[in-house]
Amino acid sequence: MTQSGKKTPGLHKELHKVVSAWAPFRNPVFRLLWLATVVANVGGWMYNASAGWLMTSLNADPFMVSLVQAASSLPLFLFALPAGALADIVDQRRFIVMLETLVAIVSVTFAALLSTGLVTAATLLFFMLAISTLSALEAPAWQSIVPQLVTKEDLPAAVAANSAGINISRAVGPALAGIIITAFGIAAPFWLDAFSNVGVIAVLLWWRPPKGPAHRLPAERFGSAIRAGLRYTRNNRHLRATLVRAVGFFLFASAYWALLPLVAHTQIAGGAEVYGTLLGAIGIGALGFAFILPSLTKKLGPNGIIILGEVGTAVTLVLFGLARQPLTALVASLGAGMSWIAVLANLNVSAQVALPDWVRGRGLAMYVCVFFGSMTLGSMVWGSMAEYAGLAATHFVAAAGALLAIPLTWRWKLQTDAGIDLSPSMHWPAPIITGAVEVDAGPVMVTVEYRIDPKNREAFLAAVEQLSQERKRDGAYAWGIFEDSAVEGRYMETFLVESWLEHLRQHKRVTKADRILEDQVHSELLGKPTVTHFLAAERRLRA
Repeated sequence: MTQSGKKTPGLHKELHKVVSAWAPFRNPVFRLLWLATVVANVGGWMYNASAGWLMTSLNADPFMVSLVQAASSLPLFLFALPAGALADIVDQRRFIVMLETLVAIVSVTFAALLSTGLVTAATLLFFMLAISTLSALEAPAWQSIVPQLVTKEDLPAAVAANSAGINISRAVGPALAGIIITAFGIAAPFWLDAFSNVGVIAVLLWWRPPKGPAHRLPAERFGSAIRAGLRYTRNNRHLRATLVRAVGFFLFASAYWALLPLVAHTQIAGGAEVYGTLLGAIGIGALGFAFILPSLTKKLGPNGIIILGEVGTAVTLVLFGLARQPLTALVASLGAGMSWIAVLANLNVSAQVALPDWVRGRGLAMYVCVFFGSMTLGSMVWGSMAEYAGLAATHFVAAAGALLAIPLTWRWKLQTDAGIDLSPSMHWPAPIITGAVEVDAGPVMVTVEYRIDPKNREAFLAAVEQLSQERKRDGAYAWGIFEDSAVEGRYMETFLVESWLEHLRQHKRVTKADRILEDQVHSELLGKPTVTHFLAAERRLRA
């Protein structure tokens, strides 16, 4: 307190930051699920660290060791988009419970095979692929339930809390794996991991998600849902920017994840405990940096933080290339964790706030697909290069690539503003029809006639061009704006939707942010626009 008895503005702001950071934990489901997830992720990181070390004893070839990381990432690249479509169609809670149960069964099977000495390099890769496939199917649904647990205002804090939880598990899991392997043998951490997700299953069985608005429309078909997700991604510039920046980072950061077992085993000549300590140091670096990340992001902005993380990753890769003693590698690991969380946290928030609820699973799936596709490709490239050029040279080339990616991706700016309202506006009136219309009738052509003052032509066209992205995001596969050659100031917007049902869904997908854009277009008009719906005409053949 000051002498006048009032709190200082600076203290008030700091207290607000602390309250905001802990706000998601006021929700008991989020709190319990966060704790259970940290325990499960500790088991997961024990599994990953132990698998990488196990491969060095089964086959120490650099390419084979890098395939452990590739096997972990590849299914997330291959199956993320179908999984995202499922996440937007099925009951997400039940879907996650089913997959978590299957993960436990597969993990127990592998631990039993390892204990009986039946695991080969090929067996290890097969089970890595199996568990990663189940994780890939689960990832979009898992990320999609976060907005159901917290308010929109608390979403960035919830994403940050989840990132912190991942880094806590990343710090504890690998280090614990190294200790357990040394004390009890290589099979022990795999047994512990097999039962680590029991808490997650229990919390999800207990939780009852809030009921969403009643939907009178049938659920989307699987193929149509995937097409809608791809179309939305193609026409959402904020999500596209997130994906481009993700490729520029993960493609090169994958080098140290893929090659770290060999750095510990070959370059430093350490044991499992050294490898576990290095992996744990990555988590500690990320966790520590997470505390100052919000204030740094406020000063530098998300794009500035991304550059800081990319430069830090390049320095980290150089240090790993130079490391011949554990201390150098330890410093590199701490720097890797700090750089990783700086980039990952901002990319995650950027992806979340760019998506409305109806396509959230598919949009996040595209992010996961690009994330792990880049990690898979990078792991295989750097593993192959290390086989011929050596570990040090490979790290140096990856560092140069990370720096080169900065100017190449700089024009793609991230959007992390949670103030954009992507909730449904429901302001489109129901279409006028003369009789019953089959839901699969189509395609549907919608026309919107505008009348404007000719002197406002350029401003109108600029505004309506932005409107085209909204139409395509929400379901249109073709769009155009046409000018009447006979009547000055008369324009016709047209867009095509694949079916009547898809157009009805389009009515429900328009957001409050889209409505603001439409209001900007309408401000240029002379009178209200005229909307007309046309169905594809089919000739009725007589018997």
